[in-house]
Amino acid sequence: MNKNEGNNKRGGSRPNSSRPSSNKPKPAMQKRAQGPKKAKPTTDDAAAKKTQKPAKAVNNVPKPLKSDDIRLNKYISNSGVCSRRDADIYIQSGNVKVNNIVITEMGYKVKPGDVVNFDGATLTPERKEYILLNKPKNFTTSNEDNDDYRNVLELVRGATNAKIQPIGRMDKNTTGLLIFTNDTDMVRKFSLPNQKSAKIYQVSLDKNLKFEDLEKISNGVTLDGHKLYVDEISYIEGEPKTEIGLKLRTPNVKVVRAIFENFKYDVLKIDRVAFAGLTKKNLPRGNWRFLTEQEIINLKNV
Repeated sequence: MNKNEGNNKRGGSRPNSSRPSSNKPKPAMQKRAQGPKKAKPTTDDAAAKKTQKPAKAVNNVPKPLKSDDIRLNKYISNSGVCSRRDADIYIQSGNVKVNNIVITEMGYKVKPGDVVNFDGATLTPERKEYILLNKPKNFTTSNEDNDDYRNVLELVRGATNAKIQPIGRMDKNTTGLLIFTNDTDMVRKFSLPNQKSAKIYQVSLDKNLKFEDLEKISNGVTLDGHKLYVDEISYIEGEPKTEIGLKLRTPNVKVVRAIFENFKYDVLKIDRVAFAGLTKKNLPRGNWRFLTEQEIINLKNV
């Protein structure tokens, strides 16, 4: 059976082989016909690539053109006289001139060399400065004169000539991280009650925190009729139960003290150990440092 089947196969091919001139060229012609068909998608791909190249060039062109221009409201804000939002009001009111021309257009861009006059005074924008301080005790953010404590600005006086201010408030007994800047937009951002940046505090109490009270605090605390949500609260590992770690988003440090006083605990010490991702690493108490470019970007993106 195998031989016959083999012969049948061979026999079937012999009549075809007897006409080599008619059958053999056909497969070759079919291959040639298929050649152009396969080439069509390649020409389409090439055309698509050609159309994409100009788009890439267009995307790259504007970048250097926009780098030196700055919106008028931001230019005013950078000078430290007011926030961007307030600057918009002054612009709409016709109180801002650029090169002696009144500008009321929102979104107007100032070019290098332009002279900006704001409400009768020529502006000179400052370079933005961002400084992180590990605040010690007996210094406060208050501007009131008092012999018992000094202003925190004394600690960063030699850092810059810019008109910096602290972000948020700290009393004389609260220690830890405090940011200074002349960026009024950032100051306003981190002063909002609904801002998203997390702060971590180490709180020292006069007595051990009961576990039941810790659980109650973790579920939120009502202060002055307002519900305050706590991101996290825990005992600090390896420390007495008087040492508590607390994570909050509120910018008001006084709230930390109020939480524990609400449960009849006296707060002996509050130390802010983290602020919006920044920590006290390699920053001894009383020392300061400039923020890195990446840290500034991170703060702006919070």
